[in-house]
Amino acid sequence: MITKPNKNAGRKKRHAHVRRTLSGTPQRPRLNVFRSSKHIYAQLIDDVNGVTLAQASTLDKELGLENGGNKEAARKVGELVGKRAVDAGFESVVFDRGGYLYHGRIAELADGAREAGLKF
Repeated sequence: MITKPNKNAGRKKRHAHVRRTLSGTPQRPRLNVFRSSKHIYAQLIDDVNGVTLAQASTLDKELGLENGGNKEAARKVGELVGKRAVDAGFESVVFDRGGYLYHGRIAELADGAREAGLKF
């Protein structure tokens, strides 16, 4: 019997492998990204204290997006999370792509965050 590979299980395996060495600190938090088919979410996480410092997603009313599953929306989310991070006093972050390929919406979110002033 031919079985279709579970892409999300592979992504979780890649993410767990990367997370063994990647962690956020209070001075340099981790910019975590989660992508679904309809939305994209980004948050700054301090892994030492286990708290979320800032977040943004396509569900934010501030963005006023109709479609959250495209590259333009991802760039706006990146700009918003970058702006919120800079306002909170963070200049440098560790980018955690969540096991996704650095392509498409993930790359657009990263570019938007860089435009807002984050360094990674």
